Amino acid sequence: MNSNFVIAVEAVIPLFCLMFIGIMVKKYHLLSSIELVHLNKMVFEVFFSIMMFYNIYTTDLASTLRPKLMIFGAAALFVIYIAAFSLVCFFEKDNRRRGAMIQAIFRSNFVLMGIPLVSNIFGDDAIAVPTMMIAIIVPLYNILGVFTLETFRGRKFAFWPIFIQVLKNPMIVGALLGAVCLLIGLPIPKPILKPLGQITAATSPLALIILGASFEFGSSRKNKLQLGICVISRLLIVPAVVLTAAVLLGFRGIELVTLISIFCTPCAVASFAMAQQMDSDADLAGNCVVFTSLLSCFTIFFWILLFKELGMF
Repeated sequence: MNSNFVIAVEAVIPLFCLMFIGIMVKKYHLLSSIELVHLNKMVFEVFFSIMMFYNIYTTDLASTLRPKLMIFGAAALFVIYIAAFSLVCFFEKDNRRRGAMIQAIFRSNFVLMGIPLVSNIFGDDAIAVPTMMIAIIVPLYNILGVFTLETFRGRKFAFWPIFIQVLKNPMIVGALLGAVCLLIGLPIPKPILKPLGQITAATSPLALIILGASFEFGSSRKNKLQLGICVISRLLIVPAVVLTAAVLLGFRGIELVTLISIFCTPCAVASFAMAQQMDSDADLAGNCVVFTSLLSCFTIFFWILLFKELGMF
């Protein structure tokens, strides 16, 4: 069997096995909806914060800090956002749908699915590079997401309150604390660092199980065209454009796979919650999350296999 095919399978299958476990948890009612909400909150506010801290604190800055990758990732995200905003506003006239569609196109499930994807290909020691990217990508996702939904809700966008909220994001707090402790050389005793590492190892699997258990299939018939545009854009058009540019600019190896983990993963679960809270089309947002998550099993496999066959990593 082609070794590149095997690598692609080994990168993708673990993600969806964990999500399938979550689907079974939901099917057999092992967690109530309230328990699931609390568990999800714990993972995002505690586990991901610890993961960010641990990965940055234990990293070798000389080998993991990639300014070129950070600049390209942020620039590509802005270009995708502007293109999505312009095209959606041109073709879609309903403001409630506009916000949900724009978020679905530019905002990916990078943290939940991208980090374990890199780990499955390069091993746990390599996730420091995509972890560094979280500190750039996640704040941009939050700021642009709020800006978009506030715009189509008809309210004024206030940058500084939103920026302060972004700084309070548990992942950003963990990243900043990890960076400070690393830069000042603060020694953390092994008996404390070890359990932090164990929590870090458990974070992605638990988050993917919760993602599977959180799937809700809404009514997709009334939004078929909009849903189709979002799914095709998120899983095919955005990756094709960004990854082509990345290859032409010379990104290879873990840097290219990190970009795959950012721009090829499905719609962010947070986009559904934000759509609910900010008067956007929550049904459309929810269906975008579900359908892109399910179909990304095939599209992520395709992108990994393609670039592996081309010898890019």
